[in-house]
Amino acid sequence: MTDIEARPTPWHLDDLVIRFAGDSGDGMQLTGDRFTSASALFGNDLSTFPEFPAEIRAPAGTLAGVSSFQVRIASHEISTPGDAPTVLVAMNPAALKADLHHLVPGGIVIVNTDTFDERNLTKAGYAANPLLDGSLDHFRLVEVPMSSLTADAVAPLGVKPRDADRSKNFFALGLISWCYSRPVEGTITWIEQRFAKTPLVVASNRAAFTAGYNFGETTELFDHAYTVPAAKLPDGEYTNITGNTALAWGLVAAGQCARLPVFLGSYPITPASDILHELAKHKNFGIRTFQAEDEIAAIGSALGAAFAGHLGVTTTSGPGVALKGETISLAVSLELPLLIIDVQRGGPSTGLPTKTEAADLLMALYGRHGEAPLPVVAAYSPPHCFDAVIEAARIALKYRTPVIVLSDGYLANGAHPWKLPDVSTLPDISVPFATELNHMRADGEMEFWPYLRDPDTLARPWAIPGTPGLMHRVGGIEKEDGSGNISYTPENHERMVHLRADKIAGIAKDIPLVEVVGDADADLLVLGWGSTWGAIKAAVDTVRARGKRVAWAHVVHLSPFPANLGDVLRRYPKIIVPEMNMGQLCKVVRGEFLVPATPITKVQGMPFTAAELVIAIEHALAKELS
Repeated sequence: MTDIEARPTPWHLDDLVIRFAGDSGDGMQLTGDRFTSASALFGNDLSTFPEFPAEIRAPAGTLAGVSSFQVRIASHEISTPGDAPTVLVAMNPAALKADLHHLVPGGIVIVNTDTFDERNLTKAGYAANPLLDGSLDHFRLVEVPMSSLTADAVAPLGVKPRDADRSKNFFALGLISWCYSRPVEGTITWIEQRFAKTPLVVASNRAAFTAGYNFGETTELFDHAYTVPAAKLPDGEYTNITGNTALAWGLVAAGQCARLPVFLGSYPITPASDILHELAKHKNFGIRTFQAEDEIAAIGSALGAAFAGHLGVTTTSGPGVALKGETISLAVSLELPLLIIDVQRGGPSTGLPTKTEAADLLMALYGRHGEAPLPVVAAYSPPHCFDAVIEAARIALKYRTPVIVLSDGYLANGAHPWKLPDVSTLPDISVPFATELNHMRADGEMEFWPYLRDPDTLARPWAIPGTPGLMHRVGGIEKEDGSGNISYTPENHERMVHLRADKIAGIAKDIPLVEVVGDADADLLVLGWGSTWGAIKAAVDTVRARGKRVAWAHVVHLSPFPANLGDVLRRYPKIIVPEMNMGQLCKVVRGEFLVPATPITKVQGMPFTAAELVIAIEHALAKELS
């Protein structure tokens, strides 16, 4: 890029957390995403945390309309997007007011001064201009008239003033790219490709980005630039991946590993909709996507696809799981493979649709009428979503059962580097369809029994409709064991209830044992599940670095539990369970294993920070040792 000058060697940082904040129309998600991509190309380890307004079109300039994107880049391995930013880029007064409290004391605040007029200050609830009243004295304030500088940069192109304002996020991106020595070629290429159909927009965004970069180079507001060196990660090819993208790609891979077409029946719902959007791009892999008219139709179509021999999938969030409950129960009764992916959000009801929570665990375990157990698998990081959904598909296909996969909004939208797997190492999860008659009648003739079970897995045969001689009846009324005929006898119902339960319980022999990391002689065990993984890992590492003993176990399979979980839990006199709910896993393990587990809860629509869990762990240790 010829109009960006070379500069002196920047100062090194090992770790950097930046938060971009502005109106939902200011392009903060795009800005953060582009900075993240540039950092990935640079070789940093990284983690992101986007935050969205709950309202689709909240009034501009208000706190309700603030959209933010936090990204942490590091020269070493990290597991969280950072407890608090060291740099805040605020595009208007509302963004400053909404996000300043996140900033570390002494952190850098970069503001777009052009927006700090009386009208915007009033909408944000400021009685006085914070740039003038001394309220920012504890921070390093950098005032930049981004809107006017952007307008000046694009004016020679003939861009109208109102249209020029749409490019100010690229000015901010250029400025931050200079401050932290991000490569620019990838961003320029992306602009040219993304807006290729509108050359004026390409020219405008490129000019704004260049102007911001050169402003950082020439202004005296910054003493010098910084850089965060590349991290030493295992060799391989990497890409940034969000949890939702990883789930979608995992479904593609699961279909290939199972040698089956994948059918997704889905109804759009935040924060799960991106899975549908991404899967719809991959028809060349035998993917069929169907946007249904509602949640009930979505899972009904997926279950129908499973009956027809597809890998049936439905994606949703908590409210959708509630609506799908009856059909999930039907899938339990029919004993067909089906994946239900629940990307959890704050509830109840509509609740906090754009905020994260992990409060659907008890619904996943028990949210059906009658005795209807099924496996539950929980992803713990954006990359792990890929592996979790393949594992869920393996279980569903092998044991002919619906399986619930739990993710959440934090994982869905957050991004991490992901080392692309060698496809030859992915598991073969294919299973045979029934093709032969399997039961001899009293008269010596063979017939097909759809509930004649495999003695090892208790799975019934999976026969595709239309297979000669294998006609069979399906429905929600109780079946007779073996023959599959409708049966109302009490003894048969009890037998079928126990068989279905035993089948799910038996899966414990076919999943990995839970592993304990940390100090073998610790008095305290931290038990985690889901997206608390990153914060727990960082907190446990911090506490152990301070010379204190603590152990940690993270559970992926929540139904059935790993076979050794009870033995592990009973080794520790003290157990704490961090959860983004009111203590749901804690209730289950206390009831199942009679252990003294204590919940550490958070239901603020925000993930745990590592610092919060460090405090919780050290408090538990002090209480135990006193």
